[in-house]
Amino acid sequence: MKMTREQRYRRIEQAEPGEIAKLEARISECPWRQRYHIQPITGLLNDPNGFAYYQGYYHLFYQWFPLGTEHGMKYWYHTRSKNLVNWENVGIGIEPDSWYDSHGAYSGSAIEKDRKLHLLYTGNTRDEAWVRHPYQCLAVMDESGSVSKRNDPVISSVPAGYTEHFRDPKVWQQGDTYYCVIGAQRTNETGCTVLYRSIDLNNWELLGEIRTRFTSFGYMWECPDYMEIDGKGVLVFSPQGLDAAGDHYQNIFQSGYLIGEPLNLQTREFNHGEFQELDRGFDFYAPQTMQGPDGRRIMVGWMGLPDLTYPTDDNGWAHCLTIPRQLTLRGGKLIQQPVAEMEQLRKQEEGTHIRATMDNESRSFAGFKGIAYELICEISNVSAEIVGIEFRASETEKTVLLYDRIQQKVILDRTMSGAELSEQNGAIRRCTLTADVIKFRLFVDSSSVEIFVNDGVEVFTSRIFPRRDSVDIRLFARGGKADFEATQWLY
Repeated sequence: MKMTREQRYRRIEQAEPGEIAKLEARISECPWRQRYHIQPITGLLNDPNGFAYYQGYYHLFYQWFPLGTEHGMKYWYHTRSKNLVNWENVGIGIEPDSWYDSHGAYSGSAIEKDRKLHLLYTGNTRDEAWVRHPYQCLAVMDESGSVSKRNDPVISSVPAGYTEHFRDPKVWQQGDTYYCVIGAQRTNETGCTVLYRSIDLNNWELLGEIRTRFTSFGYMWECPDYMEIDGKGVLVFSPQGLDAAGDHYQNIFQSGYLIGEPLNLQTREFNHGEFQELDRGFDFYAPQTMQGPDGRRIMVGWMGLPDLTYPTDDNGWAHCLTIPRQLTLRGGKLIQQPVAEMEQLRKQEEGTHIRATMDNESRSFAGFKGIAYELICEISNVSAEIVGIEFRASETEKTVLLYDRIQQKVILDRTMSGAELSEQNGAIRRCTLTADVIKFRLFVDSSSVEIFVNDGVEVFTSRIFPRRDSVDIRLFARGGKADFEATQWLY
C-alpha cells in the first residue's frame, strides 16, 4: 500500500510504536538480502554521498528513508571501511532537523579541511503550497565522528535563470580554492551544471554555468562530478529525459560522462567529446567519485533507479550500492575495474578452475555454482555464433550473459532471472563490442550482478531476484565451437 505524503515525510522518531521492529522482522526473512554490498538496515537507500578518505577510513554516506521503500524524508546514513570491502554501519550522519532541510537532507559530497570532514549537501524544503525551495548546506564531522550543522545555508538561493531543481553539490579543491558543481535545470526546462567557488567552504561565489556543447540534453542533470585524470577533464552527471536511441539510453534515467580538456575555471569553457554511458545494465544511477590516499579515482553508484518498483519493496527495503570501482582513461573512454581490494573476499586462494572446448552445447561443471561469488571467464577461438554464461540458474530460472559474434554485441538477458521486475525498464540490454577474445568478470550477490567486460571497457550492473536454489552456472556455445577458461571464487 502506497504511503500518503504525510507518512512519507515523517522523521524516524515519528514512527508508530513497533513500526521499525516490524520492518526489521520482514527484512530478516527476505531471501534477497545482499552478502557483500552496502544495503539499508531498513527502508530505502539511494544516492551515494560524501565519499571521502578521512582519519584512516573510507567514509561513504547514502540517501536513506528509514520507514519505507518510497522516496520520503531523506537522511544521510553513514558507513565506513578500512579497505573498501568490509563496511561497518556507523549510523545516521545528517538528520533533516533544521528549517533549511525540513523535507530531507539531499545529496552532496565531502572534503577534508582543518582536520575535519566537511559535508556539503542540498537541504530540501517545501512550503504550504508544496513548492520546493532548495538550499546548499554545510555540516562538519570532527575526528570523534560527531557531526554539527551550520545554522544557515552556505548557498541560500537559486540563481536567476534556474528552477527549483538545483541540487547535489560536488566539491573539490584546486590550489587554495574550493570549487563545487551543482546539478541544475534552466527555466526553459533543460539540464546543465553550475559552478561555484569558495576560499573557506562557508562563503560561496557563483561563477556561472559550465559551458558545454549541450544546450538541450535532457530536462535535468543530477549528481554532477568533475575530476581530472591523466591531464583530461571528466564531467560525470546523470541526465534525466533522454530518449532511447538504438542500444543507448535504454533506462528511464541515464548516467554518463564527457571527456575533454581540463575545465577552464576562469571562462567555465569545457571542450569535450561525446556523452558516453557509464553502465549498460538496468540498475545504475547517481554515481560519486573520490580520490583515494594513493591517488586512485574510485567510484560508487546507486544500484537502482528512481520511480521503479523492486521485488524487495514487499520486504520493507530497497536498493544497494555498487562495489567500488577504480576509474582510468583508455582510448577516449572511462575504464571501470573493481578495486583490487575486492579479492580479499575470495574464500579460497586458487578458486575453482575449468578449461573446456564447447561445441554447440551447454554444460555445467563440478564445483561451479553459488549465490555470492566472483567469476572470471575468458572465451577465445570463437567460431560459434553465440557464446556465453547462464548463472543463478535452475530448471526454471536463469540470467543469461552472451556474446553474439555475428552481431558483435554483448547481451544481458534477465527475462527469466526470477521475481518480476518493472516492465518499463525492459529485460534485455546490449552493447557493441568488437573483440577476438571475450572476457567476462562477474560479481554475483544474492540479488545483483555487476559484469565487467574486457577489463572494464563496458560494464553491466543489474538487480536480479532468483530463488535461493537457483545456483547453477552453465557455459554454452551455439552454432559452432569456442574455448572457455573460467575461475570462480565464492564470497
